[in-house]
Amino acid sequence: MGHARHSLNFSRSARLLLALFAMTGVAGAWAQANPWSPDKNVEIVVGAAPGGSGDKTARLIQKVFKDEQLVRTSVSIVNKAGGGGTISRIYLNQHAGDAHYISIAPLNIITNYINGVSKLSYEDLTPLAHLYDEHIAFAVGADSPIKSGKDLADQLKQKPESVVVAIATTLGNPNHIATALVAKAVGGDVKRLKTVVFNSSGEASTALLGGHVDLVPSSIPVLLPLFRSGKIRLIGVTSGRRLSGVMADVPTWKEQGVDVVFGSWRGIIGPKDLGARQIAYWDHVLSRLSQSSEWEKELGSNYWVNSYRNSKDAKSYWAEQSGELSSVLTGIGLARAK
Repeated sequence: MGHARHSLNFSRSARLLLALFAMTGVAGAWAQANPWSPDKNVEIVVGAAPGGSGDKTARLIQKVFKDEQLVRTSVSIVNKAGGGGTISRIYLNQHAGDAHYISIAPLNIITNYINGVSKLSYEDLTPLAHLYDEHIAFAVGADSPIKSGKDLADQLKQKPESVVVAIATTLGNPNHIATALVAKAVGGDVKRLKTVVFNSSGEASTALLGGHVDLVPSSIPVLLPLFRSGKIRLIGVTSGRRLSGVMADVPTWKEQGVDVVFGSWRGIIGPKDLGARQIAYWDHVLSRLSQSSEWEKELGSNYWVNSYRNSKDAKSYWAEQSGELSSVLTGIGLARAK
């Protein structure tokens, strides 16, 4: 009988504990056992027309999602060009709380807010991942009197307006910021930089070859054909260490005594109001994307540097960058008045 009473008491205690477990919600275990995942088509939204680097990134992600079976539903690309990415972000937030919509986030999600082009910042959406960095190379003509990064640094320090810089395609973009960072690091007056804006990197490169400008800062893939042909020289790159392949002989700015490491980048954002389980799903999927051999191979071929950060770390890093970029854009007179 004693054994029976003991078993009965244990049974009542167990039921009580289970009830308490459910009532207190300590059973976040239930949520873990029932994670969120897409149950319809996933849209990758690109804030530019087809063909650009953001669109190229989106189509690579779409391919890896399919090839590696990282996302089990269909995945489509939607291009919403205009407003420096603002139109795509407005569209994204029209689907608030719905993690079936994600978007490519370039550096301009920060800079366009600082300079007043957009009223939406990354804080108005949901950061999901920081994917890779794209460093900036500095090109001069093959017969330029500027032979090295040191030559350029000296000129930027003593007489920054003497260097005509070709910027594609807008002031305040990563190419412009990289130039300003170098000028600032060597003690030059960044407000005296002489910049000319071109509609494309191709036009800027043509102006360099014609001797109409002195310097073209640009992403590496744009400059590689001219570099390989010997029509231009690359005198510095904003990476933290030397890159591989044909870029192995190009010194970093740090090697040349200029403390500048900077990159444009691509990340992923979702609409505002995503829940913890939705974010956890994309953390898992995008982490696996970043480790994919297909992804790594494509990054390497474009001289993109894998710098994956999950949702939490991406948000922290973007906040840090926001402060730094605000200082730079203020220095060149492009930050909006507050």
